Amino acid sequence: MGIYEELGVRRLINASGTNTVVGGSLMPEPVLEAMADAAHSYVTLRDLQDRAGERIAELVGVEAALVSSGAAGGITLAAAACIAGADWDRIYRLPDTAGLKNEIVVAQSERPNYMYQAAQHVGGNLVHVGTPEEVTAEDFAAAIGPKTAAVLLVVASLDRSRMASPRVTATVESVARLAKAAGVPVLVDAAAELPPAANFRAFLEMGADVVIFSGGKAIRGPQGTGLVLGRRDLVAAAAMNNNPYSAIGRPMKVGKEEIAGLVRAVELYVARDEAAEMRAWESAARLVAEMLVGAPGIRAEVVRGGLYARPPGMPVCAVHLDDGIGLSRDEVLRRLRQSDPPIAAGQIPGGLFVNPMTLSVGEEQVVARQLLAVLAAR
Repeated sequence: MGIYEELGVRRLINASGTNTVVGGSLMPEPVLEAMADAAHSYVTLRDLQDRAGERIAELVGVEAALVSSGAAGGITLAAAACIAGADWDRIYRLPDTAGLKNEIVVAQSERPNYMYQAAQHVGGNLVHVGTPEEVTAEDFAAAIGPKTAAVLLVVASLDRSRMASPRVTATVESVARLAKAAGVPVLVDAAAELPPAANFRAFLEMGADVVIFSGGKAIRGPQGTGLVLGRRDLVAAAAMNNNPYSAIGRPMKVGKEEIAGLVRAVELYVARDEAAEMRAWESAARLVAEMLVGAPGIRAEVVRGGLYARPPGMPVCAVHLDDGIGLSRDEVLRRLRQSDPPIAAGQIPGGLFVNPMTLSVGEEQVVARQLLAVLAAR
């Protein structure tokens, strides 16, 4: 028996993508080996963070890098860097930001947003602009005032809003241009915006000052890690607000094993053949669609688009359910989760999707067969 069996937790097939709720991704063996090696010795954690950051920055081609506790932890540290900077008195005060520049400009969200909460954690006061159906770069610029510490852009949310409404015209580039003119740093949450590896630099080249990625999604590092990349002074300030110092980041500890594992994961990631990987994912998504051809009450197609999965270029098999099949989308998803083996698929309006990014070889066929079985049992 493995640890999951000992605990009574069922293993599942992840057809939904690199989502936190199902474990992010699976770490390659060299990452596990690096973590095991790190676990056998003591080090000065601050030295390890510094050297790991230098190595990662070199690998991905940016000024500076810091390992954080996931992308959300990275947002917290980046916000702290913008509000408290490298001033120890201010760092020790957080989340008390009275008298400091503490406003963070964000796009209006339809629901509570944990990325925004991560910025509020340090005492940031959110200034919401626009609506999910309409927001421009000028809206962000108009909200910048004497208390503005930063602008925070969530790439996935902004992209989806832009795809859904032509009145959403704000982009990282357009917002960054106006914010830079006002002397305000721009933070970009790009947690799931890999591949391609070029995105490590792309948002910074668009004018962002700091970009944050998850380490436990496409990079396939430890799930509890993230990356803060960008301007050297802001990354250095983020590090001062981080564990192991007596700072706001102390509760968001990243252990020596996780830091070592993420370094190895980034080394592996930048050496990947992205084109071959994408072809394999496309083939798996197409196989699922082909196996579902002729099934009554559904229509399956391979699509690429950020409305269904991140990053936007990821090929997924979208399965559209007819109203007359007698099963709701949620019931189909529930039955898949209760099947043997349990299967987690993604949800879209009126249907579901199968994301091949987190499927092992052959699992796409298991998913298609189980979906057919669920539909046949209705």
